[in-house]
Amino acid sequence: MSAAARFAEHALTTRFEDLPPEVVQAAKTFILDSIGVGIAGSSVAGADGLLAVASGWGDKPEAQVWGRPDRLAAPAAAFLNAWQMHNQEFDCLHEAAVVHALASVLPASLAAAEQFGGIDGRALITAVAVGADIAAGLGLASRTGFRFFRPATAGGFGAVAAAGRILGLDRAALEAAFAWQLAQASGTMQAHTEGSPILPVQVGFNARAALQSCALAQVGFAPAQEVFEGAYGYLPLFEGAFDLAPVLSDLGHTWRIAEFSHKPFPAGRATHGGIEGVMALRARHGFSVDDVAEIVISAPPLIRRLVGRPPVVNPGPSYARLCMAYLVAKVLQHGKITIAQFSDEARADPNTLALAGLVRVVDDGNPDPNALAPQSVSVRLMDETILIWRGETMLAHPSRPLSREQCLTKFRHCLEFSAAPLCADAAALLQGQIDRLEELQDVRALTRLAAGSFV
Repeated sequence: MSAAARFAEHALTTRFEDLPPEVVQAAKTFILDSIGVGIAGSSVAGADGLLAVASGWGDKPEAQVWGRPDRLAAPAAAFLNAWQMHNQEFDCLHEAAVVHALASVLPASLAAAEQFGGIDGRALITAVAVGADIAAGLGLASRTGFRFFRPATAGGFGAVAAAGRILGLDRAALEAAFAWQLAQASGTMQAHTEGSPILPVQVGFNARAALQSCALAQVGFAPAQEVFEGAYGYLPLFEGAFDLAPVLSDLGHTWRIAEFSHKPFPAGRATHGGIEGVMALRARHGFSVDDVAEIVISAPPLIRRLVGRPPVVNPGPSYARLCMAYLVAKVLQHGKITIAQFSDEARADPNTLALAGLVRVVDDGNPDPNALAPQSVSVRLMDETILIWRGETMLAHPSRPLSREQCLTKFRHCLEFSAAPLCADAAALLQGQIDRLEELQDVRALTRLAAGSFV
């Protein structure tokens, strides 16, 4: 059986009743978090321009844009909501896979649900769970470092599985949809390397492609069979060395959504160890900004590759969110990292640049090309005192989860950044709907609330 056939079987035969209670709870937790982050992303610079372009991709108002009153064709809505979810680096991820799966899976699932109609909460939870399994599984199968932007490329296949299930595709059609997705998969690391705001747009491209792939699968063209493992299939072409066998054998037994990590800070996950370490050392020792002579973050090679970039004058917001030195400097200045610290005024602060110059990221020699942890932080003070912090796992990893109140505080904070005003009780209403998601008869109630409407 090909990998595409095995993924299709898992996506279509899994029942809600197959999901353990902790998996259902994890899915609800991350659906709430993801909608909140997606609403916050609606006010990021460039949103109006992307909305104007996406509005031309079809004239059917099928699905809701979160944080706005606008409705677009389903693929266009999936595109915009996926971009909004990832554009502030605040969305959840599977750390071992290095895949932000829900940024593609959830927007595609909800757009498909609006397009199809009558999809209940149990169906949404199940679709998100199987989509996360496939997206994260592809990342886990890789034995090499990033060649392409994996959150976009792997996430798109998870989105196909989730949306295809919601849209009622049979196995043959879903296998064909995976083949169509391979033909459209895209996303390079160049935007990440340069800190370009096009980076999260690549997630949107693959979410939009997922709905297009599901539609094209019903045309009847003969699909490629070895979509994932063939000589020019996804894994050899996009990842290089891989081992898919353990991933396929785990389907239906290990549920990847329960292994996801939150993002407690609106910045690249690779920066979170450094951020937490500096916060912890300041809380423990009480040193001031003026006391600091140097800060060194020692971490796996992927950390240095992703966020060890040099601080620059007035960085763009995408660059700043992926710059360890900038973020540690902001922690020294303010004791925390918030969405507001990426405003034009905050990024132009010359004091931030001066402090960032004290920060270095060094490679600790970890042989795992996809490892994000452990990380250690060394602060050398002006009097030559050395302070050390080490984190084996980062805050909000499943082994160190956020509390319920921390999750809700983040969610409520995100809704404050909606592009359009939400109804006064939006946070409470969305929270209530998702807390009881398995009882919800039509998930279009969620997207209406995400637009600020009771109706």
